[in-house]
Amino acid sequence: MTQHASLTPERWSAFDLDQQILMVGNEMNRASRSIRLNDLNGLRLGYERVLRLVDLTVEVQKGYGLRRELLRWRDLIAELYVESQPDPLRHAAAFRALLQLTPAAARQIPFVLPG
Repeated sequence: MTQHASLTPERWSAFDLDQQILMVGNEMNRASRSIRLNDLNGLRLGYERVLRLVDLTVEVQKGYGLRRELLRWRDLIAELYVESQPDPLRHAAAFRALLQLTPAAARQIPFVLPG
């Protein structure tokens, strides 16, 4: 069971989209740390948390276009999750793409991703 397994859609929908994306981003940032530490188990757990939060976001968002983009992004993370070895470049690219979904999240890029 992941850390966010008991988080309900009702509770998640209380956060606005910026907050939801930033919280998914926080889990991606934790996964980045696991990559740096070569902690494959920690990375997989991080991706599980990311997938759970993205699933909740898709569930509570009404916009078809946004949901489509989130599901496409989710596929990237699912691919990273099943890889036998961490892929720091693909992880960083996926992290950047996530943060570019909202202006508030995009402002965090210089602080969490290398230039």
